[in-house]
Amino acid sequence: MTGAPWYRRTLRWAQTNLTEKDPARYDADWWRGQWRRTRVQGVIVNAGGIVAYYPSKFPLHHRAEFLGDRDLYGEIVAAAREDGLTVLARMDSNRAHQPLYDAHPDWFAVDASGEPYRAGELYVACVTGPYYRDFLTGVLEEIIERTAPDGITDNSWSGLDREHICYCVNCSGSFKELVGLDLPRAVDWEDTAYRRWIRWSYDRRLAVWDLNNEVTRRAGGPDCLWVGMNGGDVVAQSKRLRDDVAICSRAPIFFLDSQWRHDESGFQANADTGKRLHGLLGWDTLIPESTAMYDAGTPTFRLGSKPAPEARMWAVEGFAGGIQPWWHHIGSVHEDRRQYATAESLFAWHASNEQYLVSREPVATVGLLWSQRSVDFHGKDDPETVSQLPYRGWVDALVRARIPYMPTSEITGSFAVLIVPNLGVLTDRQCAELTTYVEAGGALIVTGESSLYDEWGDRRSDFALGELLGVRHTGERRVGGSSGSWETYDSHSYLRIEDRSVTDGFDGTDLLPFGGALEVVQGAAALTLVPPFPIYPPEKSWMAEPRTDVPALVLGERTAYLAADLDRLYARYHHPDHGRLLANLVRRFAGELPLKVDGAGVLDCQVYRQGERTVVHLVNLDQGGAWRGRLEEFTPAGPFTVSVRASGSRAALLVDGGEAAVTPEDGWITVEVERITDHEVLVVE
Repeated sequence: MTGAPWYRRTLRWAQTNLTEKDPARYDADWWRGQWRRTRVQGVIVNAGGIVAYYPSKFPLHHRAEFLGDRDLYGEIVAAAREDGLTVLARMDSNRAHQPLYDAHPDWFAVDASGEPYRAGELYVACVTGPYYRDFLTGVLEEIIERTAPDGITDNSWSGLDREHICYCVNCSGSFKELVGLDLPRAVDWEDTAYRRWIRWSYDRRLAVWDLNNEVTRRAGGPDCLWVGMNGGDVVAQSKRLRDDVAICSRAPIFFLDSQWRHDESGFQANADTGKRLHGLLGWDTLIPESTAMYDAGTPTFRLGSKPAPEARMWAVEGFAGGIQPWWHHIGSVHEDRRQYATAESLFAWHASNEQYLVSREPVATVGLLWSQRSVDFHGKDDPETVSQLPYRGWVDALVRARIPYMPTSEITGSFAVLIVPNLGVLTDRQCAELTTYVEAGGALIVTGESSLYDEWGDRRSDFALGELLGVRHTGERRVGGSSGSWETYDSHSYLRIEDRSVTDGFDGTDLLPFGGALEVVQGAAALTLVPPFPIYPPEKSWMAEPRTDVPALVLGERTAYLAADLDRLYARYHHPDHGRLLANLVRRFAGELPLKVDGAGVLDCQVYRQGERTVVHLVNLDQGGAWRGRLEEFTPAGPFTVSVRASGSRAALLVDGGEAAVTPEDGWITVEVERITDHEVLVVE
């Protein structure tokens, strides 16, 4: 990558996120040693915004409390330059201190009563006003003039979230001019003004992105990029009013601020995020991820050390999804020094094997469709339950079944099977594209309310995909959910097997446990609903209505419609029958999958092509940390027999080391992997 711009060649990053006290205690020699020990190629250095770490010429640009006349930012930049590192100046710019607010109250966001929005002692700036347009752009120019960083990144660039409407004069005027309406008075998804405000707010954030890049490139040259940090979760991005598709179309590099595993999503969410973003960015674009070495989680301890296994598992799942490592500490001095040791071996392994971890293409015949617009206008006030859980249920089922898949926001014929997980909002164009996809030979699996709402979240009279799927919505929805009492338990329901073509592994039963919600449709049923009946007292626990004609699953020649919310239930409870049925639906239509793995355990499997080379990631999720909380130690798994559709006579094991024997047969190669501790990467030449 010699000669490539910094955003194409910088693969490992470091960030010591300075506090206001650090100018009095920063040990430059120690941190330079840590850069070398961890083999980083770029550093992110606090410059300005909320707090300036250099003597800014702007009197109201708040200097760090212990800075004095020192230029700590400039000193760190100079050291990084001596070490040959890429340098990004870090901003954190959506808030300001009292003096700046007092001087320019019209720069700041206000609520419906005219009171300023505050975050602790700080005031929240409005993204449409002069603070972003004039003050911050001046700060960017000053930083570039002083130190010529390679680029600038911003931690909190997008202002208020969608739960907080700004009524300042800048927003009121802009909304009226561009939309022709007054600002909505409250969060109300039925209000046209609020729905238009959502889209207008996305556009205001994109305007910030474009303005800042115009400024940095003008001041620092064409490769001096401004890159705002972004989250990895679609719901989180939606709540912050950040349009992933539009941002990725603008970003030559994507700084991913997704620092830890969340209990409800697991380590596998990190690989899913990497694949989802690469689907937008392309596979040559780098995605550095801020992996916290501090104890991020629930609860978070900013100065404590995250257990090394927890940090490693998050990182190696990122590697599997095409993400690059970026260590991150809060403050420059720590009494809990265990966090310093975590990155060294992890980054050293990455440096030794970087050639296999970038510039490659995924091998997957299954696509998982996602839509940020559906998260907004279908998910509305509860996007986690409505939108995210069905998506996550499919992720978990595919991972558990070792079926390689790719998230996609586009409807493309490159997949043999396309899954549509409760995307209630599908536009007329998307529905037409899905119809064309099936007519061209693709297979479609659709769940829940998908296509029942138009682009603004208004309910259609029926599914737009109804004819394609062979179903008609009756207008009724049966909702199950425990009331908390056995005597009134309304989730004690089942699904009756009517068609055994998708019930591989269900020998010996005619019923599957259900316990969820169901869209009541008309269609030819492969599974039917057995309605709830008492669970207590046991004498009353018998089926008063053992058979109905209410479909839970409708199968077509190349389509499946799942009326029962098994995807949502699997994400929440992980009942094996639910995950197995989801996987069976995929296998029914997918034909020959590109990977087979035999052996006990839970593996997240990713397959990539790199020219004539095949790269297979195997991440061991069979860890004690499957329990909520932090992962304390690794639980090795194996042996595994790995078969991948590829040609080659040599296979290297990048983690265990050495070569593995290859058995070729009919276009497949088979390799035995004896043991996987956290992960293994198999490279077939």
